[in-house]
Formats: sequence, structure tokens, C-alpha cells
Amino acid sequence: MARSKFLEYVTESYDELMHKVSWPTWSELQNSAVVVSIASLIIALVVFMMDETFQLLLKQFYTMF
Repeated sequence: MARSKFLEYVTESYDELMHKVSWPTWSELQNSAVVVSIASLIIALVVFMMDETFQLLLKQFYTMF
């Protein structure tokens, strides 16, 4: 009983992946990769700048004591 449900699940999953999903084209994947790369760099730069700012502020704060 459990094996037939598992096989049914695998068959339906395969059918869904092969026939019901619209896969992106190669150029769409490349464009998405560029967008993700640029966004990641921007976020990394923002986090870096925040880190440097807090480091400077904490150094100034600790030199007061």
C-alpha cells in the first residue's frame, strides 16, 4: 500500500516537472544571474560600510573611557 503511494507520488512529481513547469530560457537564466550578482554586491557593500561605520563609532566610544 505505502509503496504504491510512493510510486504514484514519484510518477506525478516527474510528470509535473516535465510537462507542467515552464523552465526559463538560457538568456533568462543569464539575465537573472547578472541581476542576482549585482544585487549581492550592492548588499555586500552596504553591509561592509555599516560594519566599518560601527567599528569607527565603537573605537571613538571606547577611547573616551
